[in-house]
Amino acid sequence: MRLSSLIKQEAFLVVALATTVAGYLFEHAILEAGRTAAVIAAVVLIGVIVLCSTRVAHHAEILAHKVGDPYGTMILTLSAVAVEVLILAIMMSSASSPTLVRDTIYSAVMLDINGIIGLAALLGGLRHGEQPYNDDSSRTYSVMILTAMGISMIVPEFVPAETWHWYSAYTILAMIALYGVFLKMQVGPHSYFFSYSYPRIKQAPGQTQAQPEAEPDSAKVSIAVILAGVLIIGFLAEFMSAFLNTGLEGTNAPPALMAVVVAAISAAPEILTAMRAALRNRMQSVVNIAMGASLSTVILTVPVMEGIALYTGQPFIMAMSPVQTVMVTVTLIAAAINLNDGQTNAIEGMTHFVLFTTFVVLTAIGL
Repeated sequence: MRLSSLIKQEAFLVVALATTVAGYLFEHAILEAGRTAAVIAAVVLIGVIVLCSTRVAHHAEILAHKVGDPYGTMILTLSAVAVEVLILAIMMSSASSPTLVRDTIYSAVMLDINGIIGLAALLGGLRHGEQPYNDDSSRTYSVMILTAMGISMIVPEFVPAETWHWYSAYTILAMIALYGVFLKMQVGPHSYFFSYSYPRIKQAPGQTQAQPEAEPDSAKVSIAVILAGVLIIGFLAEFMSAFLNTGLEGTNAPPALMAVVVAAISAAPEILTAMRAALRNRMQSVVNIAMGASLSTVILTVPVMEGIALYTGQPFIMAMSPVQTVMVTVTLIAAAINLNDGQTNAIEGMTHFVLFTTFVVLTAIGL
């Protein structure tokens, strides 16, 4: 691919790179201009980061299309989690909130399970009625999410403060072991758990099936764009964190607002991908994206953040609040019931969407 064509195609990344340079040049001036300027700059940066992350997700989709399921959705979820972990690690270096990691993981699970599955199943159900998928995948995801969140975000409530580092080290090993087994299942002999064979659409006599448009990007270009995009997002996140800290200081903004921002940035491309899949009656992709992203967020973010805590000697508050514990419990129970029969419908989607709106309301009032 010619360089000029690549630059034109990746206009969002070019804008993001220019924004990074502008942030480097004008960061101190914006911070000195006051709270309003910092908030405006933070909002602009959030928009640019989302646009940049959509390009990362697009090239992850290209790679996913080349390798097929379940490898494809694994690439999609891992790229989103990589963005989330990077932004979270950068924001933790400047934010003083000890609950940022916990609130971000909680927000991501609410966005992925209740937001993505809820809206996708609702819209897809209204268009197609019942939408089939492989229920082996949903059961596997559900039990692993429950186990991972229980170990890392419920049990810590009962761990004495003087022994936190021992349990933190155990949590890292437990998450690595869980993900190792899960990865072996997903790409190994149990890969059929995470795929679904859709029936072929019958063609009218004389009608030829439309072939998908050839994708000009090569795998090497996609990998390079993903790496460049994640690097640019890292720089933008550093500026965004500084502007958000200044803009929200002394305000009545919800305590978990920054965590919701981080989760929403990483989930934005997944939401768009899942909506397209649902409207095309491809619910298996929705389940893989939503549940896989939730599991990857917990099982990959926790060991990285716990490792940082052990290195710095400063523990994070990982135990969920009572309201968060109730919301996660209700969400996983609803998911276990709704995603247990191999078909979704609009009613099931509406139940998860109502749980998502409940999460939004609780966050807005500071719970």
